[in-house]
Amino acid sequence: MLSIQKLIPQGKGLARVLLQRATTIELDWDVRQKSRFAATDSQGRELAIFLPRGQAVRGGDVLIAEDGSMVRVIAAPQKVLHITTCPAHGTPFDLMRAAYHLGNRHVPIELQPDHLKIEPDHVLADMLRSMHLTVVEADMAFEPEGGAYGGHVTNDGHSHHAHGNAHKHDHGHSHDDEHGHVHGPGCNHAH
Repeated sequence: MLSIQKLIPQGKGLARVLLQRATTIELDWDVRQKSRFAATDSQGRELAIFLPRGQAVRGGDVLIAEDGSMVRVIAAPQKVLHITTCPAHGTPFDLMRAAYHLGNRHVPIELQPDHLKIEPDHVLADMLRSMHLTVVEADMAFEPEGGAYGGHVTNDGHSHHAHGNAHKHDHGHSHDDEHGHVHGPGCNHAH
């Protein structure tokens, strides 16, 4: 098993030709958020990754093995909830508001100018739909934000919202539309 203890974020400073020669590993976020894990690269080599505690591995990062070989990390597609504003009446502020509420629940979240992504959670999906957002399950790469203090993540292996402190509220007056999302109270438009 080949040991890896060094990571070059996004392969910064490496020549493109070197990056093209590197083997690859395709990993989902569940694995990439850990600093210690095993993987098999595109040449079938077994790898043992031992990075400093709290260091997440991102798609595009390059791992340097003990023999000097390089392994480029690819963010594997995985099940996510893709969150966008309602095309009829949504605004960018809706996404900002959603990110605030998800952040209060310590949910790993990928922030993009026109969408958010989180790991699947039906309670959070219902909450977001009640905020007039479109929520669609998809298979996509997931690159959640690092922390505000250097990009480290916790390695406890679970989401804090899944331990009985998330609540579902049935208001009884939402409706599904043909786009597959639910509109909450006060939303009186049709698509």
